[in-house]
Amino acid sequence: MFFNTQEQKQISFQEFKNKLLKPGLVDHIVVSNKSVAKVYVRNSPQNANNSSDNVIGTPSRRNVGQYKFYYNIVSVESFEDKLEEAQEALGIDPHDYVPVTYLNEVNWFQELMRFAPTAMLLGVLWFMGRRMQSGLGVGGPSGRGGRGIFNMGKAHITKLDKNAKDKVFFKDVAGCDEAKQEIMEFVHFLKNPKKYEELGAKIPKGALLVGPPGTGKTLLAKATAGESGVPFLSMSGSDFMEMFVGVGPSRVRSLFQEARQCAPSIIFIDEIDAIGRARGRGGFSGGNDERESTLNQLLVEMDGFGTTSGVVVLAGTNRPDILDKALLRPGRFDRQITIDKPDINGRNQIFKIYLKKLKLDNEPSHYSQRLAALTPGFAGADIANVCNEAALIAARNESAQVTMNHFEAAIDRVIGGLEKKNKVISRLERQTVAYHESGHAVAGWFLEHAEPLLKVTIVPRGTAALGFAQYVPNENLLMTKEQLFDMTCMTLGGRAAEQVNTNPSHPVFFLQCDFICIFFIGLVY
Repeated sequence: MFFNTQEQKQISFQEFKNKLLKPGLVDHIVVSNKSVAKVYVRNSPQNANNSSDNVIGTPSRRNVGQYKFYYNIVSVESFEDKLEEAQEALGIDPHDYVPVTYLNEVNWFQELMRFAPTAMLLGVLWFMGRRMQSGLGVGGPSGRGGRGIFNMGKAHITKLDKNAKDKVFFKDVAGCDEAKQEIMEFVHFLKNPKKYEELGAKIPKGALLVGPPGTGKTLLAKATAGESGVPFLSMSGSDFMEMFVGVGPSRVRSLFQEARQCAPSIIFIDEIDAIGRARGRGGFSGGNDERESTLNQLLVEMDGFGTTSGVVVLAGTNRPDILDKALLRPGRFDRQITIDKPDINGRNQIFKIYLKKLKLDNEPSHYSQRLAALTPGFAGADIANVCNEAALIAARNESAQVTMNHFEAAIDRVIGGLEKKNKVISRLERQTVAYHESGHAVAGWFLEHAEPLLKVTIVPRGTAALGFAQYVPNENLLMTKEQLFDMTCMTLGGRAAEQVNTNPSHPVFFLQCDFICIFFIGLVY
């Protein structure tokens, strides 16, 4: 379409004059767009016999001209003058001058190429717009469920798949029996609401799961989703916040609108303190105003004029003291379910769950009770970490099964940190640390009401700089005077052992010990 099938050769005017015009091979010339002179040549030279057959401005009917040569011209006037001078110099009769025609041709390829950069830019913008609308960035899918610029105000919700293989049930959650009982009321109401409505009861609209990190708040919400069998919609508190103004309230409306369409349903907002902080704190503008707008919209959706029943809101946080009071009032979050760190029985149940996944040299019940006693104050996440560390240590040591020694090493790793074998410690420092830890151990061994001693080590670790003494604490909520006194003496036993063994003859030693003991005994009383 854009190129001729024949090959054309570019020549100069001198070549045109000597090789084409002088032998009489030129049939006619076509000047295209006042810039290119296209030379059409005859199949045979022109002679006097057939010159009368030609008409000025028309090619010969006998020798049909073919476009084989061309040359560029500067201007039409100079071209005509040079052509006329050349023909006069060759003695050609003016009636036989080469006919010249002028044409304005359009090269569509060149015209399209002029608009190619603009078309390419528009194509790139269209392509990027489609990818952003579908939630895909330049580097691939976005990390938050296909979030694009054109659906920024829509809430991107994580929905529980009923056919998922990794569903969590209440039997998989241990150590928080009271919290499970509270949550089960929501599940029972959603499964059989008529039983409660006939008695005139109303299910609480929301429950706030409160507890330290790692105690299983999110795990309990997953178990609620697995047990309920109703649509479960989950979002994080930070998902409502964006750099654009008005996105947070729009996502709150979108979340509750979708929940009401599939009611009865459950909404879970993890880390709600990201949007639920008390209003009026700090006095900042900008993002703070956006956060307050999001909180206001959440308050309206949970208990406002346009709310409907059938939607239960669960939320989790470990900072309930900073939440807004309007969020915690009855009608929104009616209940605050506290999930504390598990006691020894709870830790025993949690260990049984995680030990079933390991390859042990004995039954899980053989380890769970002892490990529960060795891990006071551990949350569910800490227990999972201990079991995982024990498996890693067993694999590192090329063991076929996980044994008790691996669990003890894992507990030391979690409590004290990584062992520092390359730390340079002098002999005097090591001796002082040994006396200090031995003082704790001896004092605790002979005191009746002190906590039982479990282990003494002088191996340097991450958090325990030079060594530590590990005890099995009594998980009592109240302590007697004797217990406090023995605990104080056991604490002072380390420093006293240092003084006795390093500088026992110092006269100030006995005064220091008496003063310290009297001071702590005064605190006890």
